[in-house]
Amino acid sequence: ANVTIIVTIATQTKCDAVWPGWGHASEYPSLPRELAKNDIGWLGPDADAMYASGDKIMSTLIAQYAKVPTVPWSGDGIRVKYKRGDMTEVEIGFKKSCINNLDEAINCAKKIGYPVMIKASEGGGGKGIRKCDNEQEMKSAYNQVVNEVPGSPIFIMKLASNARHLEVQLLGDTWGNVIALFGRDCSMQRRHQKIIEEGPVINVDEKLLLEMEASAVALAKSVHYVGAGTVEFLYDNESKSYFFLELNPRLQVEHPVTELISGINLPACQVMVAMGIPLHCIKDIRKLYSQKDLKATTQFELSNENRIKPIKHAIACRITAENPLNNFTPT
Repeated sequence: ANVTIIVTIATQTKCDAVWPGWGHASEYPSLPRELAKNDIGWLGPDADAMYASGDKIMSTLIAQYAKVPTVPWSGDGIRVKYKRGDMTEVEIGFKKSCINNLDEAINCAKKIGYPVMIKASEGGGGKGIRKCDNEQEMKSAYNQVVNEVPGSPIFIMKLASNARHLEVQLLGDTWGNVIALFGRDCSMQRRHQKIIEEGPVINVDEKLLLEMEASAVALAKSVHYVGAGTVEFLYDNESKSYFFLELNPRLQVEHPVTELISGINLPACQVMVAMGIPLHCIKDIRKLYSQKDLKATTQFELSNENRIKPIKHAIACRITAENPLNNFTPT
């Protein structure tokens, strides 16, 4: 992601705003920061919110403070509060949560208890993540994670066995409103990379799903989140409980699943939100919340009681790329 090139082209073409899409640039806080310096809009969260919520370690710390359930991990017990414009406290907690060498990884895994997941905070798409069942596997697994995402901070979390990967689609405006647009089930994966995504989530208690959505909204509001984003959770089938995994501060490639089940045009909403239009003035949102006059601008309560049920079920399948000459590593 070349921030300099993107900002230069945006400036030269005198564009009003940049749409982040879902590539690497969409998660670089330096991009919205540089665009803002040039008075160019950004169709997503500002640099501070992206910095705090987009990083796997920082977002887990913030979720922990917001009392969103988390699995045992290398940052257990560290409480830091997000302060807009001042990341000092969060950055201190970040450093305490990182694993800096093999010895620290071994000691952390002993404390948490095997099996564990070793993760690079800047990883994704199946890269920078390894399961480790015992101390004998730690050296190999740790080095693989470090080498797959060079320079990335590393952290360790307890492996949630027999868990499903569920996520909540969020949309926030510049007026402090954030809503959940149902959920998606992304449990079908190959090498920790999603290959089948579907929605709405089924075979999970509806009350628990609403609680999960509320946790996602609370987390987003705590960092003043604006635009489209996704909070990912692990759902334990045995204990019937959920745990925070990460927050993706962008539109995900599986967004059509949410669009089909909710009737919401997410990219269009991103544009309208960036224009400063409140959620209650967006036609698709008014329809979702059972408002009779879709062209009105009157405020209403963005509560689940007013929200209609998903209108259909959708399944999306990804075509993934792997390198067969390198142990089928995702490319």
